[in-house]
Amino acid sequence: MNLFDLTGQVALVTGGNGGIGLAFARGLAKSGATVVIWGRNEQKNAEAVGQLRDFGGTVAAFVCDVTDEQQVVKVFAETVAHVSKIDVCFANAGGSGKTGMLHKISIDDWNAVLNLNLNSVVNTYKPMIAHLLERKAPGKLIVTSSEAAVLGTGYAAGYGTTKAAVLGLTRALAIELGRNNIQVNAILPGFVETDMSVETSAPFQEAARRRSASGQIGTLEQMEGVAVFLASKHSDFMTGQGLLLDGGHSIHPM
Repeated sequence: MNLFDLTGQVALVTGGNGGIGLAFARGLAKSGATVVIWGRNEQKNAEAVGQLRDFGGTVAAFVCDVTDEQQVVKVFAETVAHVSKIDVCFANAGGSGKTGMLHKISIDDWNAVLNLNLNSVVNTYKPMIAHLLERKAPGKLIVTSSEAAVLGTGYAAGYGTTKAAVLGLTRALAIELGRNNIQVNAILPGFVETDMSVETSAPFQEAARRRSASGQIGTLEQMEGVAVFLASKHSDFMTGQGLLLDGGHSIHPM
């Protein structure tokens, strides 16, 4: 008996064509879920679909910019028409935004990171919530936050602010939707080895290893299982929570 069999479940992963989002999608596909990925890059979407289909499940991809509310509404409807329903939504799309000292960040750059990491989640969740409530269906909403939500992140105030903001959103929606059997949680990855993170400076990467209780940084493979758990019935009694996956980085005193 597979305790984490997701056969019959349909999961949407925004930003699912690479990095942590693709790792989430791999875990879901390996466990039998139908997986739909949204991403802005059509070629990367196609490559991700090819990889996920190796696990034998049903996979689809749609081009979508989740910072564009009207586009999200349109693509959500197209997605539902294609797969009939969505049970689980991973609002994973996001990025670092403009870095530097706060007083040197323009208001346009500040608003851009709010759009990228916070408003995009709201845009994605709104049609998803309406879809679940209309179906009177149980469901799961999961957002990718960051350990930056609980640790100070100098020169990245916009990133840290938005990743903390989605934790507040998670708690609020957990209360709003709990009686409808919809669980809302967040994943807070620490430093994980992705195409984007390996471009950071060597001193930053070394500091991440030094601060980790294990002396290591995270791998994408380690992100797969948490996605499966949060998509499964075994997380039904967990809501409004932020699950920190950082190798003990946030508890290390040095």
